[in-house]
Amino acid sequence: MVIALAVSLALGTWKNPFKKSDIPKRLGIEIQQEANGVTYKHTFGSHNVFQIHASKVVQLKNGHALLHDVKIELYEADGSRVDRIEGNEFEYDQQADIATAAGPVEITMMRPGAAPLAGATEPPATQPAAGPSAGSAPHSSADEIHVKTSGLVFYQKTGVATTDQRADFSLTQGNGSAIGATYDSQQGHLVLDHQVELHVRRNGETVEVNAQHGEFERGDMICNLRAATAFYRHGEATAGEAKILFREDGSAVRLDATGGFALATATGGHLSAPQGWLEFNEDNQPRHGHLEGGVTMDSVSHSAKADHQSHGSSPTAELEFTEDGELRHAHLERGVELTSQEQSENQAGQLTVNRKWRSPVADVEFRDAGSNQVEPAWLHGVDGVVISGESRRGTAPPLPSRLAADDVTVDFGSKSSLSDLKGIGHAAIEQTTSAGARQASTGDRLEAHFAPAVAGGATAVAGSPGGDGQGKTASAAAQIEAATLQGHVVMNQEPAGKPVAPTAAPMHATAGRADYEGAGEWIHLTESPRVDNGGLQLTAEKIDVSQTSGDAFAHGDVKATWLDSGAGKSSPRGQAAGSAAGRGNAGEGSAALGGQGPSHVVAAEAQMHQASGEATFRGNARLWQDTNSVAAPVIVLNRLRQTLVASTADSADPVRVAMVTASADRPGNEAAKPDKAGPHTLSVIRVAGGVLKYSDAERKALMVAGPTGSVVTETATARSVSDELELDLLPPGNHAGRDGGAAQVDKMTASGHVVVSSQGRRGTGSQLVYMGETGEYVLTGTAAAPPRMTDPARGIVTGEALIFHGRDDSVSIEGGAGKTITETRTPK
Repeated sequence: MVIALAVSLALGTWKNPFKKSDIPKRLGIEIQQEANGVTYKHTFGSHNVFQIHASKVVQLKNGHALLHDVKIELYEADGSRVDRIEGNEFEYDQQADIATAAGPVEITMMRPGAAPLAGATEPPATQPAAGPSAGSAPHSSADEIHVKTSGLVFYQKTGVATTDQRADFSLTQGNGSAIGATYDSQQGHLVLDHQVELHVRRNGETVEVNAQHGEFERGDMICNLRAATAFYRHGEATAGEAKILFREDGSAVRLDATGGFALATATGGHLSAPQGWLEFNEDNQPRHGHLEGGVTMDSVSHSAKADHQSHGSSPTAELEFTEDGELRHAHLERGVELTSQEQSENQAGQLTVNRKWRSPVADVEFRDAGSNQVEPAWLHGVDGVVISGESRRGTAPPLPSRLAADDVTVDFGSKSSLSDLKGIGHAAIEQTTSAGARQASTGDRLEAHFAPAVAGGATAVAGSPGGDGQGKTASAAAQIEAATLQGHVVMNQEPAGKPVAPTAAPMHATAGRADYEGAGEWIHLTESPRVDNGGLQLTAEKIDVSQTSGDAFAHGDVKATWLDSGAGKSSPRGQAAGSAAGRGNAGEGSAALGGQGPSHVVAAEAQMHQASGEATFRGNARLWQDTNSVAAPVIVLNRLRQTLVASTADSADPVRVAMVTASADRPGNEAAKPDKAGPHTLSVIRVAGGVLKYSDAERKALMVAGPTGSVVTETATARSVSDELELDLLPPGNHAGRDGGAAQVDKMTASGHVVVSSQGRRGTGSQLVYMGETGEYVLTGTAAAPPRMTDPARGIVTGEALIFHGRDDSVSIEGGAGKTITETRTPK
């Protein structure tokens, strides 16, 4: 703008000399003969005065007059300024009223706003001066503007001065030139024909402006340039049509650009719009700007190991500048879209990261980046912001991501790298992990911190984990380093489908807060977290979820419930014993303990592995289903295999199991009489040992002694100690139990160093079998060590098998080829 002003004002000075250079037709008017020449005074119009001094005047026969060593001085009526035109020779056509300068002409005019001459009422006397020499325009003082040209023609009747030669001009701020110029002194209109060039010093640096054509309205202080380009140290600016409005002191007020307006930086930045305007302060520094019609922004940067490209678009843009003219703020409206692409190289290969910002409204704040450059400090969007991203390592499949919120603010680090993000209202994170799992989370507020730029210039991408599947991230540039969702957090994760392995169940979680840990791709759920995963409902004080595997780790006051799908449970025993694969996907399995209803677990902490369907509970763990329960330091459930394993490493804290069984009524109950086949009652079997293994497909549980040294079993009628114990359960829907729903023990087998106690009797053997249907215990041994029973009334009894009858507390002894029955009754 300073350049355009300089050109306009400099060339505009031609107005005064030619407007007032009415070389008189009658040279005798007010002629004063002087020793050194002649001086002519003349009033042109009613307000302007000029005087012409020439060292010699020659009247030609053709009606022309030649003036030698000419100096023309021009004044306003109040003497407020004095401009000079100097030339070696002027020829004046008295018939056509045309004055032509022969040779070079130098014009000196006072800078606009210069102080008027004190007390000036008439032009001061002047001394003759030598004509200007060839060459560029001389250096200007602070209050002067110099123009140098040749071939000037002034048409006195129309007040138009023109030249088709080169015009050079200079002023305090710089210099310039143009080829061909026309000035209408009556209209105050200056035309710079073509090849307009300006060189202006601004803030200690040189700015060059080129234009195809220029026009200046001196009366309105308006300059119009066509196809103008300004070159400066850190870039260039272009405009198809530019209209510049000036103040009286020569500083620019406003620039209106149409037909395309663009700014480009030396570092690869580019800003353009079909039209716009800029407002300037008194120091010619831009202070406010407006672009419309489709604003586009592009930038490209390169480094040793990384490339960065960005593109932005918006229908309109409002620009704010600092007092020094540096861009400080941009306001974008009516649909903003910003995209970027980064490519970096490291030991793992090439990483490509794409990002896209979309919002109805956006504000960008800039900061000083040094070396007369600016960089974004923060970006703020409202009315619904969506940031989508995609990262790709080499030829691997791309990993998409998405961040969204009603109100989003993004902070930038050095080199325009993403640093922090804050989102308020309907916040959401969507991403695909390195393992292929798709995850979506929502909440009220979102805060994210991105990994800093890595060597090579790569930066972070919103919401893209980029792990390598081995517990390490593929690149710090490809992931969120940390993020937090707060308020009504809801998370859904779809596992990656694998053609060979069974598809894992989708996961649904809720919490008051979710913290994302980018380094290990973990999500930490707190404030009443809850996870639903394949029929599993889990709550705890804190739940950690792996983004890559879907594994979950629960800590503190863990409560879990499995909702059994019931698949395969209404069939007879053979169908119920089918494999877990026949029950569908992993989500359809249950953590059953023989029952049909939901299974419940409490523990201090838990681990759930998505791929294997295995859940491990530790710390005073307890599981129950229907009337069956297990308590142990560690309980491991596998939904795919339909198995349960409970174990302990402390003999003082054994695995404890409680299961129901059908128990025959005792004597005295009329239902037990032979003529009434009444239903069996339910009783509880309690078992304590070192390790429990249960298979729901086989309907079988095995307890071994392990670190406890023995397995202790208690029923309503007996207590046994053995090395191991096997429990066979009835299939659901069969035999006793209300509606066939209770999980009952059909058979119990104790093996290894068996010791059984019942009603004061004590038996020993190698195996003890209990049948829930009959309520009988059968104690056997080996040929070398047959079973033995000590009876308080009869002493020691032995045989091949000792049978304890639960109905009447009798004992049968079988042995050899015969059968011996010893009946003993004891007080109850």
